[in-house]
Amino acid sequence: MKELRGMELACALSSLAVFRNVLNSAPMQALLRFLTCNGEVREKISLFGDFVFSLAEDQNDFSAFLQRAVFEDENVYVKAAARHETAPPSLAENARHELQVFTHLSTLTPAQLCAAIRYDGFLPQFENHFVDFEKEYQLRLQQIDRYGYGVFSSAAMFYVADGKILPVRRAAQQEIENFVGYEEERRKVFDNTKALCEGRPAANVLLFGDAGTGKSSTVKACVKRFFDQGVRLIELRKDQLLSLSSVMEKVADNPLKFIIFIDDLSFNKNDDSFSMLKAALEGSVATKVPNAVIYATSNRRHIVKESFSDRESGDDIHRADTTQELMSLSDRFGLTVYFAKPDKQLYLQIVHCLARKNGLEIDPEFLEQKAEEFALRKGSRSPRAAEQLIQSLMK
Repeated sequence: MKELRGMELACALSSLAVFRNVLNSAPMQALLRFLTCNGEVREKISLFGDFVFSLAEDQNDFSAFLQRAVFEDENVYVKAAARHETAPPSLAENARHELQVFTHLSTLTPAQLCAAIRYDGFLPQFENHFVDFEKEYQLRLQQIDRYGYGVFSSAAMFYVADGKILPVRRAAQQEIENFVGYEEERRKVFDNTKALCEGRPAANVLLFGDAGTGKSSTVKACVKRFFDQGVRLIELRKDQLLSLSSVMEKVADNPLKFIIFIDDLSFNKNDDSFSMLKAALEGSVATKVPNAVIYATSNRRHIVKESFSDRESGDDIHRADTTQELMSLSDRFGLTVYFAKPDKQLYLQIVHCLARKNGLEIDPEFLEQKAEEFALRKGSRSPRAAEQLIQSLMK
């Protein structure tokens, strides 16, 4: 497209229809104010400063902002592609033209934007790199089952706050290569996740066992391994389970695959959220969607806490049925995987392996002695204790 400057560029941006939500972002609002300013030089420079300031979240890179804003935009054009529908010709043409506008924006330099300002002093600088938005966007549409759209194209892991699903921008990476032991346990979880990716029946999974054995790390490692196949993770706290049906509804029509992750799960017998999770595990219409599974971790096999006094209570005339319902919640998971605390041999194997991976040169016998002392202080042997030991020895 021809080179656009000043008011002409402002008009092109103001006419956006498919990607109109992009205009609501701080950088685009600041850019429009700058382009349409007819005031004095000082006012124009101030507005240009506002624009550059708004790029801070994207490392002062205008093209990086544009990619984030365009690729994460949830619009009718990308939704049609997600449903494998053909967009109306007018909609497709609008999208094509607007993507060309974004391509043009990625070529602009600070000097070009400020060419009309008669000022010889220093003006703020920003980074910008050419991006062929039309080509890149079509590539993403062709592989939408991998890239997704909207907020889910922005990260691998998400959390829920105030009813919104938000990205975890700097999630800790769980490297599969760093795991030692528990190969069979992880294989079961990975195989189930692979089935989800391939559209085959996948089970809800309960990972239970001793603390520090790598249950949560295994779930997060699944996301890293299968991210390129379209897997995303949404973490829900136990006190957010009442919003489970809302989360399921939001992901139901998305082409991606989702792990709804509930860490350290346990219930008291009167928890309101118990019924919501039970309905989801039993396949309630309100909470069951084909592209999502529930992965939960717990230190308890029976995840509903119960005291002896509960069993002796005479208030419930069908006490046996109630007890069975409470204790069988874990049985409603299609797959349960037990992570036992390691024996001495496996614990020391993990310690030695982590020492090698971290480049820790130390006498093997001395290392084993320190490992046993550390486990004794911690109260048990576990992969977490092994990792903490190695970290302490590297200081």
